[in-house]
Amino acid sequence: MTKTYGVGILGAGNISAAYLKLAPLFKGIEMRAIADIVPDAARVRAEEFGVGAQTPDELLANPDIDVVVNLTIPEAHYRTTRDIIGAGKHAYSEKPLVLSLDEGEDLRRRAAAAGVEVGCAPDTFLGGAHQQARALVDEGAIGEVVSGTCHVMSYGLEHWHPNPDFFFKPGAGPVLDIGPYYVANLINLIGPVRRVTAFASTPHDRREITSEPRRGEFVEVTTPTTIHAVLEFHSGALVTLGASWDVEAHQHANMEIYGTKGSLYLPDPNFFGGDLVLARRDGVREAVAPWNHPLGVVNWAHPGDPPYANYRSAGLADMVQAIDDGRRPRCSLDTTLHAVDVMTSILKSAERGEAVEMTTTCERPDALGPVEAQALLK
Repeated sequence: MTKTYGVGILGAGNISAAYLKLAPLFKGIEMRAIADIVPDAARVRAEEFGVGAQTPDELLANPDIDVVVNLTIPEAHYRTTRDIIGAGKHAYSEKPLVLSLDEGEDLRRRAAAAGVEVGCAPDTFLGGAHQQARALVDEGAIGEVVSGTCHVMSYGLEHWHPNPDFFFKPGAGPVLDIGPYYVANLINLIGPVRRVTAFASTPHDRREITSEPRRGEFVEVTTPTTIHAVLEFHSGALVTLGASWDVEAHQHANMEIYGTKGSLYLPDPNFFGGDLVLARRDGVREAVAPWNHPLGVVNWAHPGDPPYANYRSAGLADMVQAIDDGRRPRCSLDTTLHAVDVMTSILKSAERGEAVEMTTTCERPDALGPVEAQALLK
């Protein structure tokens, strides 16, 4: 790295703590300020992590900030990233980047005109487990990938999230909120999608909050909460995606990839690490010994859960390194916009009752092996 990029955060919600805590692990980025439309929220987070607290306008005008991380709610992602670009700063957004292709294409034009980079989470596919899965696929361990299944299903977020309202509005739901992790990893493993077909339903139009401090209140549901889709890739592979917040319990694996010589069982792509299992044609299953990948090392503890690997900010660090190196970021605008195309097309297909062709495409992100991953870290 030839310089250290000053980073500011717009949005002081739950996820901001992870960025502020984990960014110091990476080369080339330094968290310097945080802003929020609620000044007290920015102040509390700033005091917790020793950065400056500013208003959104002050942050965008701050000459010490080179990159702004957009952690606002999904419906504000487009206009916030647009404002970041307008301020002449690089932008890195939490998922989803935008809620429509038109918004995404507008950001692409604005970024090109301003000479800035736009990147977007998720970056979990850069984790050790998923990059090892990528290596196994690339070396032909399961032969040619022909199909797969993905399932992200639970009984929703209103039982634990303190403010779950936006999860049940257009722009969220299980496809646009959790789907990005799955779609990004599928693009990483298989490549771009050609077309999709889907069915969707909304079993409950109101959901009761059972978390504090709003226990007993109700959330209005205005987006589908159960979706079953099939993705056809340009490679010819077909993958089933089940996404639901209406399932009390199930036994489906998070992600399985089936090839002409065997199958690969992957951990939850919402996380950087986890266990891989390889199954041969004869039915024998064997755990894959984890390789020595720095983004798979357990480093994060969360109350009530076993410790796990968490390297949020990896995509941000890769983006600034890519700017320095003159290469395409792994969490690039092209890849992200294609994922938005896939997810919004799934919802369109369910609404229209017909298959929907993608209007975008992308290249698979470059693999991030152990050596390349180590180069991102201090």
